[in-house]
Amino acid sequence: MIDDAIRVLAGDCTVIAEDADREEYRGRVTTIVKPDNTVLVHDSDGYQPVAWLTRADSVSSERRDGFTLVAKKDTQTLRIAAHEQEGFAHYPSSAAGTPVGECPDCDGALVRSSGVHCVGCGNRYGVPADATIRDERCDCDCGLPKMRVERGLAFTVCLDRGCESLDAAVKAEFDREWACPEPGCDGDLRILRRGGLIAGCEHYPDCDTGFAVPAGVVDGECGCGLPTFETASGVRCLDATCDRALEGPLEVESDADD
Repeated sequence: MIDDAIRVLAGDCTVIAEDADREEYRGRVTTIVKPDNTVLVHDSDGYQPVAWLTRADSVSSERRDGFTLVAKKDTQTLRIAAHEQEGFAHYPSSAAGTPVGECPDCDGALVRSSGVHCVGCGNRYGVPADATIRDERCDCDCGLPKMRVERGLAFTVCLDRGCESLDAAVKAEFDREWACPEPGCDGDLRILRRGGLIAGCEHYPDCDTGFAVPAGVVDGECGCGLPTFETASGVRCLDATCDRALEGPLEVESDADD
């Protein structure tokens, strides 16, 4: 569904902002109340609000002889009282993002912000931060765009995890691919989801060894025996605490040097 509406209040108002100090303003202003309870009071000068309160703990308003609004957060209070009301409205709102295609359900615009959502019907799809949205559509009936995600290999899967699972694709390639590095443990690393994708020992909880699968492509083996990944920030071991990923191969003396 579309996010809660943005409220807009306009008129000749007194604005009082109280914290350690007290500041008072009077003028024809427009107040915007966002769904997260952020309150912004704008006048005709410049781009910065005259007064604001970010993500207030509470916002209450009353429409009697104009309107009043009170927003509170910790020790901060923002009060707005209209002497003359010129407007009071609610407008549907959603997060704005980069267009990535059309919604197959309503033909609305699919946009990417924290995830991918439809501006029209509000359908939402969780997307990894490093994913690239492709122009190609899923082969099934869902008609959604595909995304490219690097988790050991480069996988191209549907935006809808229920249609095509990134977890299942990674598991098919790397489940039990690597041995647990814990001394004395004979287990394999299984691909699991624990908040994010991890490679965790099959003998958990007796062995709690586990590593987050990084965003990158496997490109070799670390000095510790685990795989190395080529990531956006460089080569790293599956074990993020390991400092042996950049160790070069051991130099072997040739007979010519004897």
